[in-house]
Amino acid sequence: MHTQKQWFETWFDTNYYHTLYQHRDYKEAQFFINNLMNYLKLPQPSTILDLACGKGRHSLQLAEMGHQVLGVDLSPNSIGLAKELIHKNLNLTFGVQDMRTPLVDQKFDAILNLFTSFGYFDDTHDNLKVLTAIESMLNPGGLFVIDFLNPTIVKNNLVAKETKELDGITFDITRKIESNKIVKSIRINDNGATSEYYEKVQAIDLNDFESLIDQTNLTITDVFGNYQLEAFDEETSNRLILVGSTIAGNKKLQ
Repeated sequence: MHTQKQWFETWFDTNYYHTLYQHRDYKEAQFFINNLMNYLKLPQPSTILDLACGKGRHSLQLAEMGHQVLGVDLSPNSIGLAKELIHKNLNLTFGVQDMRTPLVDQKFDAILNLFTSFGYFDDTHDNLKVLTAIESMLNPGGLFVIDFLNPTIVKNNLVAKETKELDGITFDITRKIESNKIVKSIRINDNGATSEYYEKVQAIDLNDFESLIDQTNLTITDVFGNYQLEAFDEETSNRLILVGSTIAGNKKLQ
């Protein structure tokens, strides 16, 4: 039986997605990666999985730091663009993969899930599937990083409507909170051809993450609130960045 595709399976695989977000601040992303790697102090070379890697810019940066990097994403379009980077660094590979499903027989020293690439699913149990997959793919003592939005800040500063004109294309964007999800509707007018896409991200807060991670053999070791890696404050922090690791023994049986 063919089921209807979820929003992230269609939207991320369009050229419109890349047009709308073409002005993303890559200097900020680079700044974050540099801070993060200075903090994690991974030995070189380490094996790193960039989980939901998009076009792979951050995977490339990690590879250029001397690490062996695999970037995976559900979007064939994004992975196709990412593969164009491989000639720049031989430590880099990419593949199409659903983050809920672990890679078979592959283990990593660190797994990074960056720039709000979590909480996309209608079924909240899928969040646990992602964390369980991360757990299964980490080497003993391996590290994970989840860089998520701070739902409190997003809710308090929600821009209900805006219009953007990019490359001759009009994007009419509306935002709302619905069933504890941050829902963005994107109506597109491309020379008279119209289409509509959505982004739906669960408003997962720190308590929710802690409850999820308590069901795994992962543990949170640090929580940061911005790309400067300053302490998390629910009322003022722009980001919710979790750093953690696998733990010895079976937490669930203790």
